[in-house]
Amino acid sequence: MTADRTLIDATACELVDRLRDGDVTGGDLLDALEARIGEVGRAVNALPTLCFARAREQATELQRRPVAERGVLAGLPVAIKDLTEVAGVRTTFGSPIFKDNVPDNSDILVETLERNGGVIYAKSNTPEFGAGANTFNEVFGATRNPWNTSRSAAGSSGGSAVALATGMAWLAHGSDMGGSLRNPASFCGIVGMRPSPGRVGATPGPAIESNLGQEGPMARTVEDLALMLDAMKGEAPGDPLSLPDDGSSFLEAARNGDRPRKVAFSRDLGITPVDPEVAAVCEQAARRFEDAGVIVEEATPDFSAAHDCFQVLRARSFAVTKAELLANHRDLLKPEVIWNIEKGLALTMDEVVTAEWQRNRMFRNVAAFFVDYDLLLSPATIVAPYPVEQRFVESCDGHVFDNYVEWLAIAYAITLVCCPALSLPCGFTRETLPVGLQIVGPCRGEAQVLAGARQLEEILDLNTQRPIDPKAG
Repeated sequence: MTADRTLIDATACELVDRLRDGDVTGGDLLDALEARIGEVGRAVNALPTLCFARAREQATELQRRPVAERGVLAGLPVAIKDLTEVAGVRTTFGSPIFKDNVPDNSDILVETLERNGGVIYAKSNTPEFGAGANTFNEVFGATRNPWNTSRSAAGSSGGSAVALATGMAWLAHGSDMGGSLRNPASFCGIVGMRPSPGRVGATPGPAIESNLGQEGPMARTVEDLALMLDAMKGEAPGDPLSLPDDGSSFLEAARNGDRPRKVAFSRDLGITPVDPEVAAVCEQAARRFEDAGVIVEEATPDFSAAHDCFQVLRARSFAVTKAELLANHRDLLKPEVIWNIEKGLALTMDEVVTAEWQRNRMFRNVAAFFVDYDLLLSPATIVAPYPVEQRFVESCDGHVFDNYVEWLAIAYAITLVCCPALSLPCGFTRETLPVGLQIVGPCRGEAQVLAGARQLEEILDLNTQRPIDPKAG
């Protein structure tokens, strides 16, 4: 069976319109995806778990409803990252400990998507517990970058990013603590957004008060991403940190034509080395805002405390959520996870207090920064896609990193200050590997970010909407 290429190449927004018009059915879209996965799936290993029978039942049930009752996605298929539970579908968290886990109940996030007309057909690959920005694990193996299958897709939402880039998904879910939505989006030439804390409700873990990790949308275009965020957003009684839905549409915000007045660009946020070629591609793209009359200045808030702050708060999160796994399944955990849990268990209260104060000061500094600037732009990642066998980036531009997460600072600095941020495809290296531009807005400023990103996407005109066939390295 050959995929209907006209469906595979279409945008999510176009297909939702066609679903509402009755021009296509959810079954047609599932058939096209199943065929496309058969064509390219083995080359990249992005969607290791499929649930098409469950999806077809859901699509059939949606088709019976009046069009007005099918939700904002109207029956569009959606891929879910394998860190998030879907009832009746194998959910491994990328760990041998849970390799046979089939949950009885879905995460709040999945329930919200299904209530809004999303049809779940696949689980996307992720590193063990999302730790490490390279998508590989002992259950399913490595996910490969479709632009060069010898390279990493980054992570931890690498499976979702690759599925989008290759036409095995129109919309996909991911999550982000240290850049896990933004890094793979940058490496794979798609759009990934970390929303403000609480924008997307989800089932809380043991660290119920933590807002370091957030669920978010991934897509091939800014408009499709906004559509997905509309389907994910909203208050959930089971998530005490979730924000109420004010009824506005992020898709409308992306389409409204608003452009920023003044934006800041920083090559490195003042805290990290960046590969010179990546920095140059990003700066050239940021400067294109000037074509639309936008003022572009070099500036950044003070993120000097980000490294120490994030390392402590991340380690604390690992200790709270995974200390029991370390005690009972140490032999099945990868070294990086063990290191993070043990680091968290060894923290002193003084270290935690200092980190919380550092985060508070950075948040206030950034809030003041956005009084003068509408957006902050920077590279989304500091390097181009690296060899897939390499567990993480060990050095950049002459600097050797202390640990396996330090290379992610340009993303985790933004995590700490609770700002929405997305990675927008902005160009390519000399090896034709994608580069992403990080676009950051003030806390709860998703509409502002999406509007600006859509403007720049149109100016750059990179034509990354069209999925690609995997290219051998």
